[in-house]
Amino acid sequence: MKLDLLYEIDVPKPWPGPHPYGQREAEQRAYREAFEQIKLADGLGFNTTWHVEHHFREGRSHSPAPEVIVGALSQCTENLRLGFGVTLMPHAFTPPMRVAEKVATADILSGGRVEWGTGRSTPMEQIAFGVDREQSRDQWQEAIEAVVRMWEEEYFEFHGKYLDFPRRMVTPKPVQDPHPPCWMAATSEGSSAVAGKLGLGLLSFAILQPIQKMGQHIAQYREAASAPEPLTRVVNDRVAAYTLVHCAESLAECEKNGIWDSVWWWYKNLAEFTLEWELPNVSQQERDAVFPLLKKQIEGNFDVRDFHEADMIIVGDPDQCLEKMLRYESLGVDQLICYVQFGHLSHESIMRTIELLGTEIIPRLAARDVDTTVSVTAS
Repeated sequence: MKLDLLYEIDVPKPWPGPHPYGQREAEQRAYREAFEQIKLADGLGFNTTWHVEHHFREGRSHSPAPEVIVGALSQCTENLRLGFGVTLMPHAFTPPMRVAEKVATADILSGGRVEWGTGRSTPMEQIAFGVDREQSRDQWQEAIEAVVRMWEEEYFEFHGKYLDFPRRMVTPKPVQDPHPPCWMAATSEGSSAVAGKLGLGLLSFAILQPIQKMGQHIAQYREAASAPEPLTRVVNDRVAAYTLVHCAESLAECEKNGIWDSVWWWYKNLAEFTLEWELPNVSQQERDAVFPLLKKQIEGNFDVRDFHEADMIIVGDPDQCLEKMLRYESLGVDQLICYVQFGHLSHESIMRTIELLGTEIIPRLAARDVDTTVSVTAS
């Protein structure tokens, strides 16, 4: 199992000073620190750094332009693969031809290090961009088909249900032949099987659900991937799962760094966002069923350490973190995506996390008698 990183560029409130200067200062600091962290990871054996596309997610994710981040990182890293995690494919976000152009340009600048994740986003973002939610999955699939053909064909022409495109040469073409590996973000029930059937890598996550539940999704993915009907000519059968990760010399040091407050910030922020934008019209009973820990915390019946005890997050010293990571590997995770910059954790503590993962854990993972070969083949 390989270790990856994920960056959403968290900029938690309160921001210093009055608007807009406090927001600007906090965002600029978050970006500077993220780049320092990633440059450190580049020399420590990490596999991929993933970068999201989110819009209007105040506090939680100030990363609407992963192509800019990936382009910049292509010039200050040498070893890391650079992941779009993900590009939003419904056409109202970005027309397929613009996706093809941006991702291929990043692949050239990075010397062929791009991983191409794809997704559809959530109602809050979709509504703001005018995306037809009912047709978003069909648009997503057709857009992927169009993009890879733009990369592979000298001249491209397409007359589909959603895209009507005249004969043009779409430039540039990516370094990777025939194109970068494609992934699908899959969080809803049944979506992992869709990724497997289409020959796409699976981008999954652990927090908010027992890892055994994630294991079920991976099993569904593996079953579907065993007899794929590939959407592209690059069949990608890898599973990458992300969760919150924080490592220090001891659990006591993690607690001194404020890990539990930061974990709760992450959960509470996600819950409040989902309830406000994704589930605004459901009953209180339904809300409690989706995010039961909010109610329990208000009642004083929840300890955020329960996430830690259930292995939904990875926190502790290197030995503790490795032990938890191996449980993910046993479920079939090929790449564990470490979300390290979250909440109010200090830049110094995050740098130390990356250093310990790189010097203490990655070598021990590599030394184990396992096949760590990336399973990506052209069909």
